[in-house]
Amino acid sequence: MKTEVTLGVDIGGTNTAFGFVDIDGKSYGSSSIPTKPQNSAADLFARLHPEVEKLFATIADTHVLKGIGVGAPNGNYYRGTVENPPNLNWGVVNVVEILKQYYNLPAAITNDANASAIGEMLFGAAKGMKDFIVITLGTGLGSGVVVNGELVYGSDGFAGEIGHTVYDPAGRQCGCGRRGCLETYSSATGIRRTVMELLASSNEESALRNVSYNDLDSKMIYSSAIAGDKLAKEAFEITGKILGLKLADAVAVTSPEAIILFGGLALAGNMIIDPAKKSLEENLFHVFRNKVKVLPSGLPEGNSAVLGAAALIWNEIKK
Repeated sequence: MKTEVTLGVDIGGTNTAFGFVDIDGKSYGSSSIPTKPQNSAADLFARLHPEVEKLFATIADTHVLKGIGVGAPNGNYYRGTVENPPNLNWGVVNVVEILKQYYNLPAAITNDANASAIGEMLFGAAKGMKDFIVITLGTGLGSGVVVNGELVYGSDGFAGEIGHTVYDPAGRQCGCGRRGCLETYSSATGIRRTVMELLASSNEESALRNVSYNDLDSKMIYSSAIAGDKLAKEAFEITGKILGLKLADAVAVTSPEAIILFGGLALAGNMIIDPAKKSLEENLFHVFRNKVKVLPSGLPEGNSAVLGAAALIWNEIKK
């Protein structure tokens, strides 16, 4: 009997990754193509289809394709659309309809953070949990909120934007046009801004003084912190403290069993988890104290976004 797999597609601003995944989260080949963000969605899928077919041909004798899950910025689960994504020149486009031109199979789309949340629930750190929050700490801050085993989409498909809750109304300018959003502080971009502010406001010796803003990244800040750089360590303390404060607000709404940190900045492990957990506990309403775990992602690095997208459609098929 052939092994059933789904196709997971993760659409990023630079590259689009894809791969085949079975119901236990085992991967059977993955690849990627350039997204070419200046081009249309139709162009992306016209280029993607032959590459998917080529990869599937290597396993077609022993596997059968059951459905397609897509993770994309501003992906709307209800409508099957991507709506004015920040890094793609798409406007509003119905991705599920485009997929129907190529495949007569179930298809679903959501944003990348929601896909990660379902990936954690089926294959990762949230296995067996029904109430949890996934926070993706990448260029920005994404979030997927699961309540009673179901993703919270809200009335319009866009619920759970914790990254755009406000930490400081007079604070940093956000890409969304407002000021002080959480993602301007607790993200890979946010920690860079924090380092630059610390460099400007102190005389603390730091290896980061020799790095320009455009060259600075979160890995560099992490390496400096591990090497004992006080300023880099302080940047992680501040980033985690602000994250924990806002997570305390999120806990008051959904009372999750765990908060799972995912993405590039989360790879700093305890450097970000410890201050976030401390700040979370300090700011929690007392009935929630010492109940909420803060955990790293349980998905394998490198393939996690594809696993999340594949998990999205597995979750639909299981329903």
